[in-house]
Amino acid sequence: MKNIPIAVQMYTLREESAQDFTGTLKKVAKLGFDGVEFAGYGGLTAKEVRALLDGFGLRAASSHVPLEEMENNLYQVIEDQKILGSSYVVCPYLHPNRRSLQDYKALTLFLEQAGETCRREGITLCYHNHDFELQRLSNGKTILEAIFEKTHSINVKTELDVYWLTKAGENPVEWMERYKKRTPLIHLKDMTTNGEQYFAELGTGGVDIESVLHKGKENGVQWWVVEQDVCRRSPFESIEISMNYLKSVK
Repeated sequence: MKNIPIAVQMYTLREESAQDFTGTLKKVAKLGFDGVEFAGYGGLTAKEVRALLDGFGLRAASSHVPLEEMENNLYQVIEDQKILGSSYVVCPYLHPNRRSLQDYKALTLFLEQAGETCRREGITLCYHNHDFELQRLSNGKTILEAIFEKTHSINVKTELDVYWLTKAGENPVEWMERYKKRTPLIHLKDMTTNGEQYFAELGTGGVDIESVLHKGKENGVQWWVVEQDVCRRSPFESIEISMNYLKSVK
């Protein structure tokens, strides 16, 4: 645990970032995070963001970049990562109008090609899951399994999200074992234990976070990424609770 740095996904702090991007990064650093995973750059250039990171002692763990942006401007996306000092770029989400069987086939082809381009440039492309990728195809495999079967492990890695895996009835540790050579990034999230299955601060819900952390050591995870899609208290308070939990885990 001590050897794996911890980042926060800035989507958690999207409202705070919209009001004060610089101040939000500064507070993240004060809470003890090693880095951030971006979901946009606050209207700043990559160079301006890098200067802020350096000033606050933070690192760019990775960047969530919309699929459409990667499709239309991949080389600029790659260049931004180089400037930021990030080794990872993540395809974060598929819009509902891009989830047909044909769409998934096109996605896997694009991921393979884009992943190869990224790899040649020293950047690793990852795919981040939600629960809809855990739906079964006619052959019994999940969509997520199909994506990884149709792409090469050297070109496309995964950013497994333990909340969405759990919500879909899957065991995150089993998925980490299955793709242990493809899991440089892990999204750490917890889930309330009631029927609502809502987003929760780490250590307060029912996801077996400790087993995930243990498995991450074995797998060579490069970054833990704390994300809470929606917080029922101040997002800063929520991520502080999650960070304190991670600090307490031996």
